[in-house]
Parts: sequence; structure tokens; C-alpha cells
Amino acid sequence: MSRRILLINGPNLNLLGTREPSIYGAETLEDVVRVAKANGEKLGVVVEDYQSNHEGGIVDRIQQAKKDGVKGVIINPGAYTHTSVAIRDALLGTDIPFIEVHVSNVHAREPFRHHSYFSDKAVATIVGLGVKGYEYALDFVATSPKFA
Repeated sequence: MSRRILLINGPNLNLLGTREPSIYGAETLEDVVRVAKANGEKLGVVVEDYQSNHEGGIVDRIQQAKKDGVKGVIINPGAYTHTSVAIRDALLGTDIPFIEVHVSNVHAREPFRHHSYFSDKAVATIVGLGVKGYEYALDFVATSPKFA
């Protein structure tokens, strides 16, 4: 059975491609998921995707991932990056290693975006590389023994 990787996208990421394209680019979330699943096949892993604008839904999906045997999480928490102790606690409580991804360079934006509740516990953080950051994260998760 192939390793399972969970790709989580938080609030407003369903608007990729139409929301502030000068910051987030023209690719849609559907594009991101399609590429991730295709690359996952090439890398020998199964990519499952989940997007929610609701904090509790993300917490529930992370907890379910543990039960499902997911070996790694790639998460773009969106605005919850700066506010969600609940999602942080779910990631830590399940002990599934994760990579934090942000399409924009959050450190070059408003000061409130500079703090993350996830970065200190993430295996890695990728910021500012556009949707290509998801591809780099998946390649690492699929090939690193940290996610075996």
C-alpha cells in the first residue's frame, strides 16, 4: 500500500486564482490539487486533499488522518496560521510530521502575518514560492525518511 499524504488548505484558499492574483497568482486550488495528485502518483504516494474555511473541520480532518494512517501532512493554514492553537494542538496531538506552506511571502507582508503558530513545530516551512511550494513540499514528504 502506498504511503498516504494529506494536503490541507485553510480558509480562503478555495479562492486561489481569483483572490488577489497579484499576490497569490492565477493558479486555482483545483490546479494545485491536480498537480499534487499527479506528482504523488509519480512519487509512489497517495495524496488526499482537504480544504475548509472552518477551523473545527480542519481539526477533525487532522485527527481522522491519524486513524487513517496518514504519514505526512502538507498544510497551508491560511489565516489560521496566525491564530489557531486548536489546529496546532491537533497536529501535535496526532504526532504526524508536517510541512507548512504559504503561497505568498508572509514575512514581506503585514506585521500580523509574521507570526506562525506552526513554524516552530513544522519539519519545514516554505513561503513565497507561489504554488510551486506545494510541489517542493510533496517531493520532500514523499522522499524523506522523516515521513516513512
